[in-house]
Amino acid sequence: MITEKFKQCAGGLAVLASVVSMLSACSNGASLTRLGSAVDQVLSANVSKSVLGFSEATSFDVYVDDDRIHLIAAGVLPSSGKQVARYVHSDDGGQHWSEPSNVLSLKSASMLTRGNDIQLAATGDNLVAIWQTTGEIPGMGSIASVYSHDGGKTWKSGANPAANDSGDQSHMDIAAGKDGFFHAVWLDDRDENGYQGLRYARSDDAGTHWQKSSTLDDTTCSCCWNKIAFTPTGALNVLYRDMEVRDMALTQSADNGATWQKASRVGDFNWKFDGCPHVGGGLAYTDIDGNTVMHSVVWTGAEQKQGLYYLRSTDNGKLWSTPRKLGYRAVHADIAATDNQHIGAVWDETGADGSAVYSARSVDGGSSWSEAKQWSAPGHNAVQPRIVQAQDGFLLLWTEKQPKQASQLISVHVE
Repeated sequence: MITEKFKQCAGGLAVLASVVSMLSACSNGASLTRLGSAVDQVLSANVSKSVLGFSEATSFDVYVDDDRIHLIAAGVLPSSGKQVARYVHSDDGGQHWSEPSNVLSLKSASMLTRGNDIQLAATGDNLVAIWQTTGEIPGMGSIASVYSHDGGKTWKSGANPAANDSGDQSHMDIAAGKDGFFHAVWLDDRDENGYQGLRYARSDDAGTHWQKSSTLDDTTCSCCWNKIAFTPTGALNVLYRDMEVRDMALTQSADNGATWQKASRVGDFNWKFDGCPHVGGGLAYTDIDGNTVMHSVVWTGAEQKQGLYYLRSTDNGKLWSTPRKLGYRAVHADIAATDNQHIGAVWDETGADGSAVYSARSVDGGSSWSEAKQWSAPGHNAVQPRIVQAQDGFLLLWTEKQPKQASQLISVHVE
């Protein structure tokens, strides 16, 4: 079981071998730098040192609830060298941030890495964060969780959504409904069939306890991140990488997680590969006249098709549009929508100087896309970007590293 997972992960790393914020804007926004022309104004921010107080950023997640952007990040304190997690929020699209609150202290051997990040969800004053801990076997560990019922001011330890701490529990995601329920998905190896499976659990009391977990797919890719998200009508969708064909699959629930049905493959690339590429996908939604339109970005390593693609579905994920390639050597990506017409995609892409972060925008609901624009600094290694809707545009976040220096969390507000 362990050997098979390591074999998959090693094989995927070989595929991507060719191929974290300084989210450090100070609370009053004094360190914001304005870039771009009058047509394309942006605010670039370096948030980890002055807001989060980190010398190094190792992991982060961002979540939007109404107009509030919630950010949780793990990083290293310069005074002690300890790894901690801290939380902040912004009510103006990431231009200013609250004072940070300490979520917890992390073990020095934490399993938090980019691509297996700490995860956060929020609804109102209730927040829940989950992440993978370090177990007795190297490279494996169980889920830990914390919750806050006062808007992130204080945090308490919660139960493990997986119900027990055995085996390997990783690559999780979490979402919150307006009814106050929290929904988590992750990969674990409880079936002892040599592979990871996709699991799900729901919390009805904002993270204090979790209902018994269920299996959504008992055989999946072992090292790719998963995405769980609500449609505008309240249905749940999970995007994950399948096993026998390594395309991204979509499974859905219309009854708050009680039952699930596999809907489709998002991009029918028919990629057959004995390994794990360490690449998940992104989901976003728009609502046109009561009809939910799904937008997704997925990566494939299929021969003659390798790359990142955008797809759209107008029938609740049953059928998808012809894949549209984004970037040239694009890999890790995310997608968001501000309204029915304005869609933003962000990704990292390898080049002669390492990995850089790019984005593109659509102003017609995904029918056409702008030319890609690079946001990361030349000569820096910028990876694993995220994008969320923000007031008057999008907020882009990623981790970026200069040679011989620590990773930092970077944010850019694009108007």
